Amino acid sequence: MSVFSNISDDKIIHKAHNFFMIYDSFPVSPGHILIISNEEKVDFFSLNKEDKEELVSLIEMAKIFIEKDRKPDGYNIGMNCGEAAGQTVMHFHCHVIPRYLGDMENPRGGIRHCVKDKGYY
Repeated sequence: MSVFSNISDDKIIHKAHNFFMIYDSFPVSPGHILIISNEEKVDFFSLNKEDKEELVSLIEMAKIFIEKDRKPDGYNIGMNCGEAAGQTVMHFHCHVIPRYLGDMENPRGGIRHCVKDKGYY
């Protein structure tokens, strides 16, 4: 059973047909939201067409939730698929991470920095 299966209802900020949203318990930045599949599906590639369509609308909704209280300057949207990609919870979840000017000395390359020396090109 996934750790996401035990999330209490009071932590859920939005529930949709195929997913629910929570604020990340270990946020990368203030306002970091997770979109989690209601059913235990392993990763993005396990989602069906209906799931993927709903996911896009929930990413947009997560942005609205974040911007109610915060004024981010950008976003990282990410999904880790497989252990080699850093996935540790094998239950689909998408990170919507607000970014703020100055939160990192040089953000150039964004997610390319997840593999050593690939962020600089």
